Amino acid sequence: MNLNLTGRTALVCGGSQGLGAAIASELALLGANLIVLARREAVLQNFVATLDQTQGQTHEWIAADAHEPDLLVSKIKERLQKGAIEILINNTGGPAAGPLLATKVLDLEKAFQAHLSVSHLLTQALVPGMKAAGFGRIVNVLSTSVKQPIDGLGISNTVRSAVANWAKTMANELGSFGITVNNVLPGYTNTQRLQYLFANQAEKTGLLQEAILNKTVALIPAGRLGEPEEFGAAVAFLCSPAAAYINGINLPVDGGRLSGL
Repeated sequence: MNLNLTGRTALVCGGSQGLGAAIASELALLGANLIVLARREAVLQNFVATLDQTQGQTHEWIAADAHEPDLLVSKIKERLQKGAIEILINNTGGPAAGPLLATKVLDLEKAFQAHLSVSHLLTQALVPGMKAAGFGRIVNVLSTSVKQPIDGLGISNTVRSAVANWAKTMANELGSFGITVNNVLPGYTNTQRLQYLFANQAEKTGLLQEAILNKTVALIPAGRLGEPEEFGAAVAFLCSPAAAYINGINLPVDGGRLSGL
């Protein structure tokens, strides 16, 4: 199986912690050069120093915020002057929890900008280089809510589904150029984001976080939470040469929790 990404450059958004960091680590292990994008410079510097370099890789970081798309894209275009980026991981932290009916339109607009607009702008910027290379991988980190909406995550359910359909359309448009576009849907994974969601539930229900965790795990056939590196491995595979004929899919990595296919 050809998993070799030596000589390829990957941009991982939201890559300094959680699922993004796990993805960056797995891509580095396959030989890719990493550009890790997140907001905090100090965290980025420390994390990039941990990435594998045993195959001659070089790793970089860019400090930018998805809520400032013009500045973010400007920094990426400046980096493209040094060479193409063949792998794009669109990954933005989830929006605030809460019911959809109570959501302000402004909050919806901000979420669409950070998730959909930034993904679109980055794809437009990177695709010419992917086409020239005859190789491209775009993977969007979304949520199982794309297939089965999650109670209390009104904004996320709405925005992530929009990104999923955007990605399917892009997959159709770019497939003939050797570029694949796929979505990977994390289930309950042991990250800070999950701890935030559990804390939010605990505050609203009065239940202990441990009780919420136990109730959640009981819904997962695997009988446990997922680990970030397991999710990262699935994304890294979709970025590899071996996955060249996998295009336009939603891949759940959820321990079997989803009730549908």
